[in-house]
Amino acid sequence: MRGIRHFHRSAAVLSDFTHVVIGAGVVGLAVGAELAKRESNNVLVVEKHAHHGQETSSRNSEVIHAGLYYPDESLKTKLCIEGKEMIYDAAKFGVESSKCGKWVVAQDEAQLEYLHQLHEKSKKIGVPTEFVSLEKARQQEPLIRANAGILYSPTTGIVSAHSLMDYLLAELENHGGMLMTSTEVTGIVKDGEYELTTISGDEEFPIRADVVINSAGLYSPGIANLLLPKEKHYTPYYAKGNYFAYSHNPGIHRLVYPCPTPNIATLGTHLTLDLGGQLRFGPDLEWVDRPDDFKPNEANLDSVHEEVSKYFPGVKRENLSASYSGIRPKLIPPGTKSLHDFVIEETFPGFVNLVGIESPGLTASMAIGKHVFNMIG
Repeated sequence: MRGIRHFHRSAAVLSDFTHVVIGAGVVGLAVGAELAKRESNNVLVVEKHAHHGQETSSRNSEVIHAGLYYPDESLKTKLCIEGKEMIYDAAKFGVESSKCGKWVVAQDEAQLEYLHQLHEKSKKIGVPTEFVSLEKARQQEPLIRANAGILYSPTTGIVSAHSLMDYLLAELENHGGMLMTSTEVTGIVKDGEYELTTISGDEEFPIRADVVINSAGLYSPGIANLLLPKEKHYTPYYAKGNYFAYSHNPGIHRLVYPCPTPNIATLGTHLTLDLGGQLRFGPDLEWVDRPDDFKPNEANLDSVHEEVSKYFPGVKRENLSASYSGIRPKLIPPGTKSLHDFVIEETFPGFVNLVGIESPGLTASMAIGKHVFNMIG
């Protein structure tokens, strides 16, 4: 891992920057790395934690999504498809990934109809999918049950989120950008340029910038609200997802997703692999009140076992254990059935908000960086 550059803070005010990115998750690093490629830019990424990527970026399934599930014209679809190819292309720079593919499995006629709709959608948006015969499926994955049909997504894969973030940090620094950790933004005012009030340890100090990008993840609504009038404030909601490890891999070689439950804004409890072949299941859905409630919760273990057994009937309850959890930054409250798009907007001149960057944020991260660069780079 590359060293992190720190600042000498004896001066009353830090040097000015053309761009300050708030948040060093995978999206913030991608934005900073992209902005730093322009030689005239002087880019700083500010992170409240002691290290980059400590929240949502490192607490997810690490799936490279194909881009199938989101509205056709949405930013999620566009940036997911673009970002997917950028991650695979970054393998030549050492980013660890595997294009292992994914099955979406149907257990009845209604779910099979959903697969046909998904297949037609995939053709419309230019994402390859194909049906797998049940006979061939039994040969390839004899442990997986699909009573009605299987749709194969060959461009779905997995990535090491830490490998990707380390690459983006290297890109940021190699182009002259900087990362400052253990520094929390507590205030923002605009008086010609933007002045950010920050706290590091017991010391408060300002940072001045021409352009500010709010990529604070779970805390981005609060950062946005520092400048927004009260009637336009964001209300954050926190959707916790627990992930469950399995004691061993009995011989499953690709990701397996159930068909989503109608009228529920989640893709269900899916089977994923890490780059070492370890099985894990999740995420489930648990609404929490705090963005730092990361303790894994085993309360849903029985229901997870029940859901997984529908497509992996040999799963053993005693081999499952709560492993870790992540929290998805939501802009819509519990019970809402619709999917919400990314919010990426220049709310004020030179102030860009990235809010509600949940899945497929990891896949889309580098494409988001290019998108923001094209807005204000």
